[in-house]
Amino acid sequence: MKDHIREKRYHIEIIPPKHNTDDIEADLELFREKYLRVIESGYCVCLTDNAMGRMAFQGHETIAELGLPVPPEQVMIHLNTFHSKKHLDEVLDSLRDMGVKYLLVVSGDGGPRMMRLEPKDIGAEGAATVTSVELLRYIRDKYPAFVTGVAFNPYEPADFEFKKLERKIAAGASFIVTQPLLGKNETVDELLRRYPDIPVIVEGWMTKKAWLLSDVVGYEIPTDADYDPIATLRELVRLYPNCGFYLSLLGFKTQYGLIGDIWS
Repeated sequence: MKDHIREKRYHIEIIPPKHNTDDIEADLELFREKYLRVIESGYCVCLTDNAMGRMAFQGHETIAELGLPVPPEQVMIHLNTFHSKKHLDEVLDSLRDMGVKYLLVVSGDGGPRMMRLEPKDIGAEGAATVTSVELLRYIRDKYPAFVTGVAFNPYEPADFEFKKLERKIAAGASFIVTQPLLGKNETVDELLRRYPDIPVIVEGWMTKKAWLLSDVVGYEIPTDADYDPIATLRELVRLYPNCGFYLSLLGFKTQYGLIGDIWS
């Protein structure tokens, strides 16, 4: 992952088609176009796992269905705890076999139609519930070829979040992706001081709808707030020159052509 930062390789989030789509063929074609554009740009595709608790096709399913390439340094798959044990192993087996290297392991949002791993499923009987920590340990022990990373939320109480991060690192995490930043963040600054040798990827929020982050940041962002994602990304690159950058909700028509000159 350090090479991604050194080579200025953006991490570009793409959401696989949802189960309840009205036009799966059109959604698959759009996914193909985005995926290949990211790969051809030399960036890293990041595929979500039922983002926001909304049922969607798995990243490996969509890749396989479309026959897409999987360059090991250019694909990262999110994986959360809302799977049955059988399905978890099927996902991990498929990702390993198709050559995926990087996993972003998160607890996940869940939903009423989703199963969740039980501690006994993955040898974590001492845990009350399965979090990203228990899932990391399972992957480390059963699928050691994967390089795993974790999320870091700088808007949670810092002591709590750093203790949680320590457990994640002990369980095998080797890189960190922050929640979206809107500017300089003291907790992220402290993160970089505490862990100078661990690659940190800063998330940029690329939609103008900043108010969608209200629940994340812990304060109300007005729906009419003036937010410029491109200007914010440019400022984040200036503030955090030794970090990588993960772009969520990137506009492929309006923004994609602008990002290359910002981090170069």
